[in-house]
Amino acid sequence: MKLFLDANVLFTAAYSENGISRTLFLLAGAGKCSLCTSAYAAEEARRNLLVKAPAKLAAFTTLLARVTLVREPSPAAVLRMTKLPLVEKDAPIMAAAVEAGAMLLVTGDRNDFGHLFGTTVEGVQVLLPVAALERVLG
Repeated sequence: MKLFLDANVLFTAAYSENGISRTLFLLAGAGKCSLCTSAYAAEEARRNLLVKAPAKLAAFTTLLARVTLVREPSPAAVLRMTKLPLVEKDAPIMAAAVEAGAMLLVTGDRNDFGHLFGTTVEGVQVLLPVAALERVLG
């Protein structure tokens, strides 16, 4: 099962050793799922860690090495996602998950993705980390 991780999930996994987001990395290490993200999402997580928790950058770098970086989405895919609607900063996240062939987009962003939780967009189901964890453990 291929999971696309949003920036906030990457941030949280680096920030907290014991949280659900970090558990997804443990499950991937055990072969229960695979993790991917885009450079766009990874850079957003890195910037936020730099400002809010610079001491966690080393953990972030270690975790990111275990995630496949997918190519950035096409402009056409990003445009389609703005019609969901998604704000300009989040449309590339959803589009990258779709174009990467992910089964799940894992995000904790209730403000911008909340209206999509539990729905499937072009083959990718949008879930909170706890729901993704339950799905992987299935």
